[in-house]
Amino acid sequence: MPSVERPPPPPLACGRRHSLGVLADGTVAAAGDDGAGECAVQGWRDVEAVAAGTVHAARNTGRSHSLGLRSDGTVLATGWDADGQCRVERWRDVVAVAAGWRRSLGLLADGRVLAAGRTAESAGDVASWREVVAVSAGDWHTVGVRADGTAVATGVDRFGQCAVRDWRGLVDVAAGYLHTVGLRGDGTVVSTGRGDVGACDVSGWEDVVAVAAGSHHTVALTAGGGVRATGADGHGQCDVDGWRDVVHVAAGALHTLGLRADGTVLAAGDGSDGQRAVDGWRCRRRRPRSGGPAPPGAGGPAPARC
Repeated sequence: MPSVERPPPPPLACGRRHSLGVLADGTVAAAGDDGAGECAVQGWRDVEAVAAGTVHAARNTGRSHSLGLRSDGTVLATGWDADGQCRVERWRDVVAVAAGWRRSLGLLADGRVLAAGRTAESAGDVASWREVVAVSAGDWHTVGVRADGTAVATGVDRFGQCAVRDWRGLVDVAAGYLHTVGLRGDGTVVSTGRGDVGACDVSGWEDVVAVAAGSHHTVALTAGGGVRATGADGHGQCDVDGWRDVVHVAAGALHTLGLRADGTVLAAGDGSDGQRAVDGWRCRRRRPRSGGPAPPGAGGPAPARC
């Protein structure tokens, strides 16, 4: 069976109340609430990917943390560290990062996965995982894709959000609050978990090249550079029908971001904490896995600094 390739590094990330973006020069921009220091990324350099700790929107949630994967395989962290989720300074040979509620995950080049932070819900029980090529962190569960296209999951499974054992042909996965979506190599999407608000209504989707899961909504990037979304839309987080020339999507608790081929960033949803203030960003451009619009000048000089 052909081995699944690792997804491209994500240049955007959405948290509960903040957003992150990798700029063209390898620095990082942040927007939104900085109450726990999650936006303190001004000194970060040589960053290839970002992750934002997310949690569902509730009266008692909001503090978060941020991760940055550097080109040398080390990881930067800032923000809320109550459970040690920012203690990643000794990590090496990391090729991807993910952040959930009070925890951080690092995918190693050899297919193993590291975890730091909260252990109470078993969402960090990934030490036995092998041959993993993609990892995603929801609030209380963690999901990974293996090189053979199967999936593995750990953590809270009250609504079946970890019921991924029978999935096949995967190339990527995304974990939300109480649901999980998987992207197949043929461009279709599978889902499991709590779907009462429509976050799991993905059975008819086709030609998808990337997926993202917010707390209660799901977002997909299509091969033509369009975006579709399903699920809770009380803050307009699913208002993405008019987006075009998009090469990457990210979803948070109540907002959605899209990276366009020219490096600019689109935003939809809640902006009450400034998490949608991304108009001036010029981010590192990412080519989709396959089929999506190629960024102008791909492979040529980087665009001007933001």
